[in-house]
Amino acid sequence: MGSVCSVSISTEDIAGRCCDCTAARANYICKLQENRVTLRTELQKLRELRNDVKRKVDVAERQQMKRLDQVQGWLSRVEAMETEVTQLIGDDAENIEEKRFCGSCYPKHCFSSYTLGKKVVRKLQQVAALMSDGRFEVVADVVPPAAVEEIPSGTTVGLESTFDRVWRCLEEEHVGIIGLYGLGGVGKTTLLTQINNHFLETSHNFDVVIWVLVSKTPNLDEVQNAIWEKVGFCDDKWKSKSRHLKAKDIWKALSEKRFVMLLDDLWEQMDLLDVGIPLPDRQNKSKLIFTTRSLDLCGEMGAQKKIEVKSLAWKDSWDLFQKYVGEDTLNSDPEIPELAEIVARECCGLPLVIITIGRAMASKVTPQDWKHAIRVLQTSASKFPGMGDPVYPRLKYSYDSLPTKVVQSCFLYCSLFPEDVSIDKEDLIWKWICEGFLDESDDMVGAINQGFNIISTLIHACLLEEPLDNGYVKLHDVIRDMALWITGEMGEMKGKFLVQTRAGLTQAPEFVKWTTAERISLMDNQIEKLTGSPTCPNLSTLLLDSNRDLQMISNGFFQFMPNLRVLSLNDTKIVELPSDISNSVSLQYLDLSSTNIKKLPVEIKNLVKLKRLELSNTSELSSIPRGLISSLSMLQIINLFSCGFHEPDGNESLVEELESLKYLIDLRITIVSASVFERFLSSRKLRSCTHEICLRIFKGSISLNVSSLENIKHLNSFAMKHCDTLIKFDWAETGKETVEYCNLNPRVKCFDSLETVTIFKCRMLKNLTWLIFAPNLKYLQITDCEQMEEVIGKGVEDGGNLSPFTNLAIVGLFFLPQLKSVYWNPLPFLYLRDISVFNCPKLKKLPLNSNSARERKVTIEGEEEWWNELEWEDEATLNTFLPNFQAT
Repeated sequence: MGSVCSVSISTEDIAGRCCDCTAARANYICKLQENRVTLRTELQKLRELRNDVKRKVDVAERQQMKRLDQVQGWLSRVEAMETEVTQLIGDDAENIEEKRFCGSCYPKHCFSSYTLGKKVVRKLQQVAALMSDGRFEVVADVVPPAAVEEIPSGTTVGLESTFDRVWRCLEEEHVGIIGLYGLGGVGKTTLLTQINNHFLETSHNFDVVIWVLVSKTPNLDEVQNAIWEKVGFCDDKWKSKSRHLKAKDIWKALSEKRFVMLLDDLWEQMDLLDVGIPLPDRQNKSKLIFTTRSLDLCGEMGAQKKIEVKSLAWKDSWDLFQKYVGEDTLNSDPEIPELAEIVARECCGLPLVIITIGRAMASKVTPQDWKHAIRVLQTSASKFPGMGDPVYPRLKYSYDSLPTKVVQSCFLYCSLFPEDVSIDKEDLIWKWICEGFLDESDDMVGAINQGFNIISTLIHACLLEEPLDNGYVKLHDVIRDMALWITGEMGEMKGKFLVQTRAGLTQAPEFVKWTTAERISLMDNQIEKLTGSPTCPNLSTLLLDSNRDLQMISNGFFQFMPNLRVLSLNDTKIVELPSDISNSVSLQYLDLSSTNIKKLPVEIKNLVKLKRLELSNTSELSSIPRGLISSLSMLQIINLFSCGFHEPDGNESLVEELESLKYLIDLRITIVSASVFERFLSSRKLRSCTHEICLRIFKGSISLNVSSLENIKHLNSFAMKHCDTLIKFDWAETGKETVEYCNLNPRVKCFDSLETVTIFKCRMLKNLTWLIFAPNLKYLQITDCEQMEEVIGKGVEDGGNLSPFTNLAIVGLFFLPQLKSVYWNPLPFLYLRDISVFNCPKLKKLPLNSNSARERKVTIEGEEEWWNELEWEDEATLNTFLPNFQAT
């Protein structure tokens, strides 16, 4: 027999363990009902936590963030747990409980209760674990940029073969850098756009495709920022790094990727290492494609492939030309189609030329017009530097076709402004007037209208562009180059323009270049001071705007500028003007706005021809010598809006001096006392020519009469700043201090010209209900008004069918702790673009519904907490505006 294994266990141990086991099992059964109730309660708590987490996730995802994987996993587990618990404590569990408590506790029922009780306890433990795991501090993260981002592009003509050639080069291992060169306007940017977007349509092995616009005067910091936005996190902290440290970060990120770098509009050699771009080679298999107008630059950049973007073939040229001339014109005379073919061939297949001349000829419906065009195009043999023969001489045809020398001069004047800058129409026209281009005689309004007519002529000739905001115009960079070529190379114009904008200048060009110049523009540089006495007998315009380091102009600088007519120092840090400004006796336009000017020299009295004086946003201006303004008897525009100047008498003497100006037609003024405001309102002359009013630092309680403001017919902009005491608006007919708006006719357009309203630190102001009478209001900003409760009060609801703010484009509401309402009903905002709200905790509803924006994209900016507590008209309204919310 085999050996016997003996195990000794005491009877007490067995009994104890059995009792424990029995007690535990009994608890499963006895506490089943209690545990089931507890499980149901805990499940509800888990659901509530799940809902809180999902709400945070939803808010984050509205801001284009991506939920964390651990959050998604937890939500999935909660969903599964919810299903399991529901099944566990459903009807079957209820039946078992009923039988047990009715005395039908047979062994099989006891066993079922025990099994169920054990599962319930286990689920309680699992729910508790899920509750613990669901306390997320962060639920989502910033979504990294897409590997390829689509770039908007119009229809293209005739680039297919060049595109195919470039794409084949991308597949060649030995080709790392590709240079696309060609004439301005030939379609290089369009081709590069096609290449970028094709990466979205086809499979490839690249990790990221990066598009960067370089432009003629490259800003390497902006180039680095554009790259880092694709491969890193480009916040303000990173932007403040030195270029060297940025380059190191970019180099490290790109070295770990297979990238395609697309650099558009390269004008000079760029050191890739200085930016941080690894040199594409066989090892990293990355690619760099750039566009330029210079074949030489392709060599300097080390391009293994230099591909010319050529002009269009004849068929494509003719198709494009016909499109812009139009069938009606081509069919207007039997001779025209044949003549049109000759004109189209003279365009040499350059898309920009085809479009420009095609548009110019679209209204030419006689054979004589077309024959004249052919003669001009064929006999224009002028050359232009660096761009090849076919471009500027043919583009110049649009310039030559302008109706008068005056219109041509006005066009060339536009080239004084930096590339891609938006030019204010009215400011441009006044410069033309002061230059003497426009015939003002005794009719200044007629001269201004003439200026607008010239702008329209230039837009229709495709020599100017009109952005979305029709108060501005832009000059296409190729057209601007053509204008500078005309002024720099063409006969009598040669040497008369000196234009070095955005050239990185820290000091002025040598004065020898100033001698023959009639117009000089050094805008947007870093010039720190102007010293010396340049001899400029013919200089009529000097533009120094946006030299933000310019603090000093030495005495004697203006000594030899007797014919200077336009001087602009806008957005510089000039503290004072030299006294020899008095030598510029021909000066008609002087712009000192947004400078640090502290006082005006008394010598300005000698500028008796001055027509326009700009002093807006000069917060440091402390004094204007008495009698100075009245001595400038030819002044027609004076801008003192948001100006720091104020005198102990509340500048009442200034009002008297302004009244003495015989030719004043445009006044923008800051008023700092109630008495001066009353004095101002009593002047019919000043009311009739005022366009902007800023009320600032009023002392004492006053009552502003709305009907008096109504008499300022041309009021375009109204501001109130630092008016801490009680400001009331009343209506003359009521005889009361508060407005009885319900007695008024809301259809009366009291402030028909008012477009901009700015309210800043008016602590006693409770509403701006009078704005119902400003139907053309476009910009509204209210900041730091402690008692502001509503923008338009509900007291006007009986005044008829109101629809204020129809033309409102931008509204800003900041630091308004009591603000509860903008308007009590949803409004149709036909032009609304942006709503910004910050620190307005009681504003729970905006006057919006799903039809308010009429399919326009309206950006709403504000704090997340405020946004989450907003009340909406309905679900459709929330869905309409939800995608455009931006957290501040």
